[in-house]
Amino acid sequence: MEVNKSEKNQTTSLIFCVNGEKFELSKVDPSTTLIEFLRTQTRFKSVKLGCGEGGCGACVVLISKYDPLVDRVEDFTANSCLTLLCSIHGCSITTSEGIGNSKQGLHPIHERFAGFHASQCGFCTPGMCVSLFGTLVNAEKKTNCQEPPSGFSKVTVSEAEKAIAGNLCRCTGYRSIADACKSFAADVDMEDLGLNSFWRKGESKDLQLSKMPRYDHQHKNVKFPIFLKEIKNDLFIASEKHSWHRPTSIKELQNILNLNHANGVRIKVVTNNTGMGYYKDNEGYDKYIDLKGISELSKIRKDQSGIEIGAAVTISKAIEVLKQQSKSDFISDFVMILEKIADHMSKVATGFIRNTASVGGNLVMAQKNNFPSDIVTILLAVNSMVHIMNGTQFEWITLEEFLERPPLSLESILLSIKIPSLETIKSTSSERRNRFHFETYRASPRPLGNALPYLNAAFLVEVSPSENSGGSMIDACRLSFGACGNKQAIRAKNVEEFLIGKMLTVGIVYEAVNLITATIVPKDENTKTTYRSSLAAGFVFQFFNSLIENSDGETNFYVNGYSKRPYVKDFELEENQKLVHHEKTPTLLSSGKQVLEAGNEYHPIGKPIIKSGAALQASGEAVFVDDIPSPPNCLHGAYIYSEKPLARVRSIKLSSELQLDGVKDIISSKDIPSGGENIGAKTIFGTEPLFTEEIARCVGERLAFVVADSQKLADMAANSTIVDYDIENLEPPILSVEDAVKRSSFFEVPPFLYPKHVGDISKGMAEADRKILSAEMKLGSQYYFYLETQTALAVPDEDNCITVYSSSQCPEFTHSTIARCLGIPESNVRVITRRVGGGFGGKAIKSISTATACALAAQKLCRPVRMYLNRKTDMIMAGGRHPMKITYSVGFKNDGKITALELEILINAGIYVDISAALPLSIVGGLKKYDWGALSFDIKVCRTNLPSRSAMRGPGELQGSFIAEGIVENVAATLSMDVDSVRSINLHTHTSLQSFYEHSSGEPFEYTLPSIWSKLAVAANYEQRIKMVKEFNRISTWKKKGISRIPVVIQLTLRPTPGKVSILSDGSVVVEVGGIEIGQGLWTKVKQMAAFAPRVVQADTVSLIQGGFTAGSTTSEASCEAVRLSCNILVERLKPLKEKLQEEMGSIKWETLILQAYMQSVNLSASSFYVPSNNSMMYVNYGAAVSEVEIDLLTGETKFLQTDIIYDCGQSLNPAVDLGQIEGAFVQGLGFFMLEEYETDINGLSLADGTWNYKIPTIDTIPQQFNVEIFNSGHNQHRVLSSKASGEPPLLLAASVHCATRAAIKEARKQLLSWRNLDEPDSTFELRVPATMPVVKELIGLDVVERYLKWKMSRV
Repeated sequence: MEVNKSEKNQTTSLIFCVNGEKFELSKVDPSTTLIEFLRTQTRFKSVKLGCGEGGCGACVVLISKYDPLVDRVEDFTANSCLTLLCSIHGCSITTSEGIGNSKQGLHPIHERFAGFHASQCGFCTPGMCVSLFGTLVNAEKKTNCQEPPSGFSKVTVSEAEKAIAGNLCRCTGYRSIADACKSFAADVDMEDLGLNSFWRKGESKDLQLSKMPRYDHQHKNVKFPIFLKEIKNDLFIASEKHSWHRPTSIKELQNILNLNHANGVRIKVVTNNTGMGYYKDNEGYDKYIDLKGISELSKIRKDQSGIEIGAAVTISKAIEVLKQQSKSDFISDFVMILEKIADHMSKVATGFIRNTASVGGNLVMAQKNNFPSDIVTILLAVNSMVHIMNGTQFEWITLEEFLERPPLSLESILLSIKIPSLETIKSTSSERRNRFHFETYRASPRPLGNALPYLNAAFLVEVSPSENSGGSMIDACRLSFGACGNKQAIRAKNVEEFLIGKMLTVGIVYEAVNLITATIVPKDENTKTTYRSSLAAGFVFQFFNSLIENSDGETNFYVNGYSKRPYVKDFELEENQKLVHHEKTPTLLSSGKQVLEAGNEYHPIGKPIIKSGAALQASGEAVFVDDIPSPPNCLHGAYIYSEKPLARVRSIKLSSELQLDGVKDIISSKDIPSGGENIGAKTIFGTEPLFTEEIARCVGERLAFVVADSQKLADMAANSTIVDYDIENLEPPILSVEDAVKRSSFFEVPPFLYPKHVGDISKGMAEADRKILSAEMKLGSQYYFYLETQTALAVPDEDNCITVYSSSQCPEFTHSTIARCLGIPESNVRVITRRVGGGFGGKAIKSISTATACALAAQKLCRPVRMYLNRKTDMIMAGGRHPMKITYSVGFKNDGKITALELEILINAGIYVDISAALPLSIVGGLKKYDWGALSFDIKVCRTNLPSRSAMRGPGELQGSFIAEGIVENVAATLSMDVDSVRSINLHTHTSLQSFYEHSSGEPFEYTLPSIWSKLAVAANYEQRIKMVKEFNRISTWKKKGISRIPVVIQLTLRPTPGKVSILSDGSVVVEVGGIEIGQGLWTKVKQMAAFAPRVVQADTVSLIQGGFTAGSTTSEASCEAVRLSCNILVERLKPLKEKLQEEMGSIKWETLILQAYMQSVNLSASSFYVPSNNSMMYVNYGAAVSEVEIDLLTGETKFLQTDIIYDCGQSLNPAVDLGQIEGAFVQGLGFFMLEEYETDINGLSLADGTWNYKIPTIDTIPQQFNVEIFNSGHNQHRVLSSKASGEPPLLLAASVHCATRAAIKEARKQLLSWRNLDEPDSTFELRVPATMPVVKELIGLDVVERYLKWKMSRV
């Protein structure tokens, strides 16, 4: 791009601070994001790249900005992955290291996150800490509240909890994080805070507070550099190719646009670039224009005609101002409307997105790109206006007209939005007694935002009283709907016209509902189309039903969303609307109770100490693979993957449109050296290629590897690749298990791994009183969603050696694969793994190819090569959990006792075998939780042209356990029996347990499930809650509850594991283990095993061989045993010397002993290899859970009210660590059963490719009351210090939420049938997994509102 002289002379420097350090840059690529700069050009690595979309919170920073107009510094959190570096001119940036660190002193936030056991893998923790920090900083600015007690903040419990509502965590389950946040709130009940390392339950509040890291709310947390206050607001930076402008007036903006548009310059207009999170704009631009420098666009003006919001005003600022209008001169109805608009806006996106996203930008995205905006919908309902600049012309038009116009041209800018006062929409016949009623609606997978809505709506009506009937007449009406698949948000004008002038009656509402379902017919024709129409009907019903006089005294109607309040006349509704409106805002306030018994037998084993490295993880100082500084001349890689399920690859070329000077090479199978193999991963069952050689056999298969100067450039190059495919003479791909059966496409299961049948199936079926034959179930996939994606760094070394840093659960497998691929001895390869940012099985076999690809490129180019997969590529290639189709026949007695179960299971393994051949054994292991009498199965592992599935937390066991619950539910429904009775009658006796788990059932005293089952009933108050649920369902029309109790029985296996303990000359201790720290607390338990003292160091495949893989929940206990054995060796070596010195000197210090041992050449390094014996290799473990849910019949939303878990940890090695594992596993299982849709297109390409369309649980979607008891089952000589595993089994208990949801749906369907005057409910329905809102709503009845209204009218 050519830059004229006048512009060059104006060039300024970009000036800002990071954690107090000044940066001044004269040359910047305007497309550079803040996270790119921080991670590549500074030492601050706490900001993590989790998604690149603003959807996970791992990259959050605090931005401080001086406002000279009010002489005040504004502090707000923001996503550094979306924030463009040039936009922070004059700002101060604070990361988690800047809040506090180990060298200058940790902040109480860091210490409390550690002390409340709120960090597991730690990858998300720095972002969490900054989110909370931003909330505390702004809370201290409050002037309208009392001074908090010493040690607390001005923040409220609700505000503290919501501080991290936009942050994702895949490990913890959030409860502990919420407690860490709430500990700062002045209104917190200290007894409500969960397990922590600071105090014990029952201690006085003063004592508890004195033990907690002290927080001083008056301490200046963020020091804004004085010199930044002098920085001018305007900015112009130019380089050879790009420039950045920040004009300070509309006139200057016009000049820039006019000058450059005529020259054909590619221009991008930005405020804060948050739109990039949704629309991945990979186009290159010549000129960036930042609108934030124009003060007129950032102002909010108020007068009697309404409120005008500048287009650059952030959503957070708009919310703040709109909520303040109760103090203004506006009439009360208008104030009510503004408050409700603000409340709805607070559910848009996340706090850190709202802090930077502009109101105008949101509207422009909707107008240009059909973005499913909530803000457009609610502003459309109140007749908003927009102010547009077209070149040199200015005009005011309605928002409705703005949406109907063609997309804004380059020279057109949205300047402001006006919410007019109510005078503009009052009917001509308005009288003093007329009132306005306004409500907004939003059906979304997450109550607090961070999720696009299935449908949103806003309704504004003016009603007048009828003198004759006492009812309400509609005088004016505006009904708007958005996110419904249509091009833009729309007004339902035909419904409005029908309602105006009508007296509200049930009949009128019924007709309006029918009209709206015919109007809201989304044009995207997907499975959610009818669901959205049903939501529209529900919203209309909710709104107008609340305005009808309650003639029969019924209290079960919705009043603005809740069924708590009786009908009231419309003129009494004003205060009630406000009250109910605030009830609609989720208050969160999750809580929990933890019961655990710490063991004293093996002190310090058994103590709930803080997880090793937790404080470093919180401050961001813990080093992950991508945090390792790039060596000199380092290159970066990105995969080119197949977009076809089965196709011949003719050629791969980079697009000529992009100027990619920094692209160095494209590595493919042709680059594998002589003597090497095309191998990208291996298991005991087989291998898979690193790159396709001729034919791509699935979507997402690796075709090649682009290597470039930066990760950004490599990703751009990979995205621009043109692949020439050919499918001539190829058979159609196999894309389903049914196709695989037809074409006999299966993987072989080794006979020693195929599970054994139990009992005589023919005899069992013959004994049955009743049978269910050939019933079907289907289970889908689940994505790992580790916060750290696949990553590796390969560094070539001398003598044809290579060192690879890999985020891997199995470095040993990675090591041997690299050696085979490169054709070098394994002694030339070294793989190092320090910690993994979330694994869940996805960093096992799936991580090997990432490390191998980097190693191959590094060897060829003789330069270091690293890769950090972008989230989309990771999701497309990951494969995830195994989908399967289940067909079963079951025989049972009339009392519910099952006598025989026969199954056919088709597992979709994808294209390569991975670990899929082990699935039949683990599925049956999960299935055997009940006494089926006889059990027979035919399980086929199907090979399909889909990405290979791999191990994911509880692989096979999760599906098997759920299949068992589904069968029991079906049996109970068929017999019209209480399902809990059927579960109880089919629980194992120890005798039946021995038949089903013949080699691992243990002694009778080890079978703890019966006592757990009965203990849980008492602890969870189960019987009483069943009665309460029944009573609730009897009186509540539009909300139904369900409650369910389920067991878990799971077989666990220990594997051989190495350990090494070394004592250095000063007496300090270093420990190495084969197990990898992936957040499960392995290092912590190992440190306890060696009596706290040691430093546990990274896994190194050269230093400690035969490390195996970290999976199956038992690696921690096996690693502990290996360390114990090593310690015993050292003790024996030191014992003679110690006794000799004690005789000579009396008592002796440890340091003296070790110094003497060194001098006398005692070997102070001991290795061991723990190989479990036959009677300790396998064991069965137990637990149970009760979950209670509440479903909304109008939306299908499920609220998880309470979960109670009792889980047997034996004698826990660390109850705090195990508690975190139990909670985290359960919530991940909740995601599988209720929330996470891992959908694909017809070719198997994942449609879920980011945080926008894949929804893992968040803090607002976990059980509101989450109680966990760790059951201490006592001493067992065959366990490692009597302990039992906790990583995976609790995941299976999440099915209790799904079963409780089914129970609630059953009640809803029973009610629906009563409206049809039918008695017998069909209770044998199947509730799919995941049971998302559309799935639940479909089973409740998409026409439930119409059915109800017809029934209501028939009674008149």
